Amino acid sequence: MRHTTRRLLTGAALVLAAGGGLGMSPGTAYAAGLSATIDVSGDLKIRSAPSTASKVVGTVKDGTKVSIACAVNGPTVSGKVRTTKVWDRLTSGAYISHGYVRTSAKIPACAAPAKTTPVYVTGTVRTTDGAVNTRTGPYTSSAVAGTLANNTIVKIDCAVQGSSVAGTVRTTAQWDRLADGRYVAHAYMLSGTVKACAAAPSAPTTPVAPVLTPEQFIKAAVPGAQQGWRDYGVPPSVTIAQAILESGWGRSGLSAVDKNYFGIKCQNGAYGPHASGCHVYKTTECTKAGKCFEINDAFRTYSSMARSFRDHGHFLKANKRYAPAFAYTKNADKFIEQVWKAGYATDPKYVPKVTGIMATYGLYQYDTWK
Repeated sequence: MRHTTRRLLTGAALVLAAGGGLGMSPGTAYAAGLSATIDVSGDLKIRSAPSTASKVVGTVKDGTKVSIACAVNGPTVSGKVRTTKVWDRLTSGAYISHGYVRTSAKIPACAAPAKTTPVYVTGTVRTTDGAVNTRTGPYTSSAVAGTLANNTIVKIDCAVQGSSVAGTVRTTAQWDRLADGRYVAHAYMLSGTVKACAAAPSAPTTPVAPVLTPEQFIKAAVPGAQQGWRDYGVPPSVTIAQAILESGWGRSGLSAVDKNYFGIKCQNGAYGPHASGCHVYKTTECTKAGKCFEINDAFRTYSSMARSFRDHGHFLKANKRYAPAFAYTKNADKFIEQVWKAGYATDPKYVPKVTGIMATYGLYQYDTWK
């Protein structure tokens, strides 16, 4: 009996092509399914989709009776009964390869799933902080994927919860996923009600700062510091020493995550010619009376240490209050003293701390005019 059945089922009748002749038009269904028998040496894997790469959701043994709803094409399988690309969808909704199935019934092709047109909510960007960053996830630590200018019209797919952002429109932890997959803080968005996304991506892992010896850190710092001198006139020894002091040899959160070694902030969303974007952090500010409070501050992000060091030079050169320091571009000690006097730092011991680092680690040798 098995021999007769096998002969009936071989050949092109099993291939799901247009007019391929599975015997019934696509979408035709049997209420109870079509009866078939499994012919396998051992156990046959039942899968969640018609592919050998799909998740295994169960197994059936040789001789088991199964109920088949319809058939689809998938990866070719060389089974005990035949070699075929046909996969049978069981009435349970799972799939098995037709290469292990015996039945005299003609199996209908599964109906193609109905195509649905996405329904988007129209949103308008409102910002007085400059261009708004879009990101790869709903967190301020997610990578920047682009920017949106004020009054930009966007299509919003859904919303998720992420980092809290204080924006022009509101303060909120909601982030909107756009039609192209990018995320933007709802704090800068005017829109109707946005449905929740089915799932949100997990927060990016905070990078662990590499532990560099002082020699390794200085070696990595020199090229960017010397380029900063050539571009803007800041002594390399000053730049390197300030980076060591302010980033703790590159182990601070800003330097580890954003390669920001000097704590330079964004100004109304602007981040200058060397930074790659802005990263909003909650920081604590204190008044002279000792009253402290939390605020959201946007710090510049960089693609490399050298970019951060060059921006340090640009920052000092572009701010007029530091102009007196540039009378001493070939006197590192005098230069940092003038920078401190202009209000760069409030620590009364800031200058001896910086010059002490320069002397201890021989940083004067990197001042390129010598």
